[in-house]
Amino acid sequence: MIRTILKIGVAAAILSLASAAFAQNNAAPATQPAPYVNQQAAAPAAQTPPAAQAQVAPPATDATDTGKQAAKPVSLQVPRELSPWSMFLSADIVVKVVMIGLAFASVLTWTVFIAKTIELSVVKGKLKSSLRKADEARSLAEAQMALGKKRGVLSDFIAEALHEARLSAGISSDGGIKERAASSFAEIARAEARRIRTGMSLLATIGATSPFVGLFGTVWGIMNSFIGISKSQTTNLAVVAPGIAEALLATAIGLVAAIPAVIIYNHFARVTKSYLELVNRASGTALRLLSRDLDRAGGVVRSRAAE
Repeated sequence: MIRTILKIGVAAAILSLASAAFAQNNAAPATQPAPYVNQQAAAPAAQTPPAAQAQVAPPATDATDTGKQAAKPVSLQVPRELSPWSMFLSADIVVKVVMIGLAFASVLTWTVFIAKTIELSVVKGKLKSSLRKADEARSLAEAQMALGKKRGVLSDFIAEALHEARLSAGISSDGGIKERAASSFAEIARAEARRIRTGMSLLATIGATSPFVGLFGTVWGIMNSFIGISKSQTTNLAVVAPGIAEALLATAIGLVAAIPAVIIYNHFARVTKSYLELVNRASGTALRLLSRDLDRAGGVVRSRAAE
């Protein structure tokens, strides 16, 4: 009985020494047999009671492992990749609606830019060509024949001048005919200005409101981020950064939509101004042809020219 107790005590001491060595080196095995214990002493040691095994100290863990275990309870829902597309997919529904609206506004901006560029280049080319032909004409009828059936603002001026001359047949006052024709020309010029400015109000609206719409999405996203911080009860940057990045993406998209809209609006304002100057030049050309016909006919436009 005493021999058995001694054997158990020796085995327990050996296990304690082995555990201490493992804690210091982090490499030595915890249950390495002593070189002086024979096979008969080692066999009972393998049958150590559970009470003795419970007294064996567990191996020490590294400080890094302890920090990792302490950080495990915090669950972070961070996107794998903080790219614009992944941030859009993980954003709040309100922020998504803001981003989609701003992207649609940007598409409208570039659509208006392409359409107005083509339209302005075409109408300016036609009007310049018509002015060259009208400058060589001696009368309204000759200018109308030179222009043919092409539709344009100069053709409208000439047609309105001939119409006013026909309605004013029999009136001896040339000044009244010119005044009425000039009034009609002004209406045609204003209608042409309204037509050529179509779409520019949309550019002005997008350029003025897009930054504020993007700012609204940013405020909403940051508000949701702070709500998430309060729920998670942590101020870890990994928790805060994705939501704030998603919110700032809305402001970035707003600026992407607003800056080109403002630049394109200013560009079209200059191009439209130069086109309207050509329209005024066309109005003056038609009015000179009318005045020339009135002087040539002695106050009354020939019926042939009116037709």
